[in-house]
Amino acid sequence: MTTAKDIMHPGVQWIYREETLDRAAQLMRELNVGALPVSDQNERLCGIITDRDIVVKCVAMGHDPASTRCAELCEGTPRWVDASADVSDVLQEMESHQIKRLPVIENKRLVGMISEADVAQNLTDDQVAEFVEHVYAR
Repeated sequence: MTTAKDIMHPGVQWIYREETLDRAAQLMRELNVGALPVSDQNERLCGIITDRDIVVKCVAMGHDPASTRCAELCEGTPRWVDASADVSDVLQEMESHQIKRLPVIENKRLVGMISEADVAQNLTDDQVAEFVEHVYAR
């Protein structure tokens, strides 16, 4: 059985919900990633901030990323998957919520992130085709 832990990218770093979006952008640049999980003071998942969120929901709206907090862009219930979840459960979660990145949790701690690239590199062509069809469907 292939699990979430088998296909995830390990070593994901949080950003605290009260940090500013300019700090999030700097951290994304340093880590060479396009998204960061957002945590509260107890390292509980609050959401995910993407580079696109910063551009579309802050900069393009005329807001200042140096004074806008990550928490202001977190919307809805954060989605995640347990590290031991079967890859079919991972795909179901991503497809049913049309999400491209999924945090992986083990023992109540963030241990990794599954992205589109992880799906493409680790799954069969049929699984990737199904993922693309469902996640990018409008």
